[in-house]
Amino acid sequence: SYDRGATVAGGVGVGRLITGMDRGLQGMCVNERRHLIVPPHLGYGSVGGAGLIPPDATLYFDVVMLDIWNKNDKLQVTTVSKPERCNRTVENSDFVRYHYNGTLLDGTPFDSSYSKGSTYDTYVGTGWLIKGMDQGLLGMCAGEKRSIIIPPFLAYGEKGYGTVIPPQASLVFSVLLVDFHNPKDGVFLEHLEVPQPCKRRAVTGDFVRYHYNGTLMDGTLFDSSYSRNQTYNTYIGKGYIIPGMDQGLQGVCVGEQRRVVVPPHLAYGENGAGDKIPGSAVLIFDVHVIDFHNPADPVEIETVFRPEGCNVTTRDRDFVRYHYNCSLLDGTRLFSSHDYEKPQEVTLGANKVIEGLNSGLLDMCVGERRVLIIPPHLGHGESGARGVPGSAVLRFEVELISMEEGVPEGYLFIWHGEPPANLYEQMDLNKDGEIPADEFSTFIKTQVAEGKGRLMPSSDPEKVIADMFQNQDRNQDGKITPEELKLKSDEDQEKIHEEL
Repeated sequence: SYDRGATVAGGVGVGRLITGMDRGLQGMCVNERRHLIVPPHLGYGSVGGAGLIPPDATLYFDVVMLDIWNKNDKLQVTTVSKPERCNRTVENSDFVRYHYNGTLLDGTPFDSSYSKGSTYDTYVGTGWLIKGMDQGLLGMCAGEKRSIIIPPFLAYGEKGYGTVIPPQASLVFSVLLVDFHNPKDGVFLEHLEVPQPCKRRAVTGDFVRYHYNGTLMDGTLFDSSYSRNQTYNTYIGKGYIIPGMDQGLQGVCVGEQRRVVVPPHLAYGENGAGDKIPGSAVLIFDVHVIDFHNPADPVEIETVFRPEGCNVTTRDRDFVRYHYNCSLLDGTRLFSSHDYEKPQEVTLGANKVIEGLNSGLLDMCVGERRVLIIPPHLGHGESGARGVPGSAVLRFEVELISMEEGVPEGYLFIWHGEPPANLYEQMDLNKDGEIPADEFSTFIKTQVAEGKGRLMPSSDPEKVIADMFQNQDRNQDGKITPEELKLKSDEDQEKIHEEL
């Protein structure tokens, strides 16, 4: 047979071989080698054969068994290893990606996907594979390894395939299933950890900040936000990310950990992406949602404690002192007034704090405590600030310590009633026709002390009075003349006339 370059194939014990060969092959294993001595009466007898074998010849055969199969044989499937987690197994019409080594039954290799550097990708049960592989892949888990022995009538039969698979050859495939999906698959969600309570869930149009690890089904990591030490920030449901993630992030809670399994037709399709995501690859994202908001969100205010009998509350232009703790929604501590000797001080509505905090401090009583959830468009925006990530939702715990009633914007002092008709004369304490800074200061302090007016609240009233004097001392000569002294209301009226 070596001279002919082809193996001998035939049925044993059915009369197609000489009797000695029929008997001599019985009980042989694949790759077993035997020497057979066949006497004439079990060979070609007294007749001989075809001029090559003389009559009454004893025959000597050196036989190596390469393959054995029976028409009643079935597919032989052996599971070599199987992952602990297996949520789903291969079914007909699934698209599979697998690696394989293919050998004949005697161990002779004929093909390998590993040598090509890529998986074999195909549909199962639709005629794209030999029948034995169509059957042998059914029921596999992603990551499972199998040995599949296929008899020739479920492989390439009596014709074989090219020069590598002989006729009537049994085939042995060592298969590693990398991943699989069905073209009808949607996104698969696994809720790993859902915080309770979950007051709100993300919907289309929300802006989500999340960390993720992205892996293939065999566990190969292709991307991670953690490696960049920065969250991935995006709108959901608006086409800024792959469709599978647009769908997979719907309904998340702040702080939720979720696994999103995305089939390729909702990811990067049959072309893949770059050199890390192969074509037709199923992607697995392990997601941790840090926070989310909607561009239309207001400040969320939760009153933790409000004193009884509270009749006076804060308004714009009031001067307030308050304590606060500021953190991200994942609990990361950012800032605290308790780190300093005194509470924070600010005039509300003077653009000295972020808009959301200013809003959250309005209508508070002294002693009241609140929790404020401030979206980034009312906080530090998409750029963030020192120590604050871009597009971060902030959580403030605030307690109002004290408040002083404010004055209208642009005013440093207001009268509680009508100002004196002879204001300049009263202000000129020594009646010398001019008002220096000390006289001005004494007069204003007297009005405040008698409850006739109030200064713009500030931690330094001396500075407020000095600013008032400077505004009235229009030629900056250190004194105010009758011509220079004007009420703020009169100045505003003059401006209106000028505009007209």
